[in-house]
Amino acid sequence: MKGDMQGMLKQVQKMQAEMQKVQSELGNKTVSEEAGGGMIKATANGNKEIISVEIDPQVINADEKDILEDLVVAAVNKALSSATKMAEEEMMKVTKGMIPPGLNLPGF
Repeated sequence: MKGDMQGMLKQVQKMQAEMQKVQSELGNKTVSEEAGGGMIKATANGNKEIISVEIDPQVINADEKDILEDLVVAAVNKALSSATKMAEEEMMKVTKGMIPPGLNLPGF
C-alpha cells in the first residue's frame, strides 16, 4: 500500500513539473483572431495576454468610432477565447484527461 502511494505521489509530482513547463511555454505560443472581415486582428498568447492589435487603416474613420471599438472588442474577445482553448488543450496533453476541462484550476 505504501509503495502504491509513493508511486502515485511520484506521478503527481511528474505531472506538476510537466504542467509548469507547459505553462511557461504557453507565453511563447500565440493565436490570432479577426473581426470585421479581417479588418481588425488581435493576437493573444497562451497566458491570455493580448500582445498585438492590428487595424486596417481603411476602417479608421472618426465618424464610425463606435463601430471600430466594437470590432476591436470582438477581435480581442475571440483571441482570448482561442488562447484559453489552446491553454486547456496543452494542459490536457499533460494530464491526459485526469483533470476535466473547465475545472478552472490555477494556470488554466
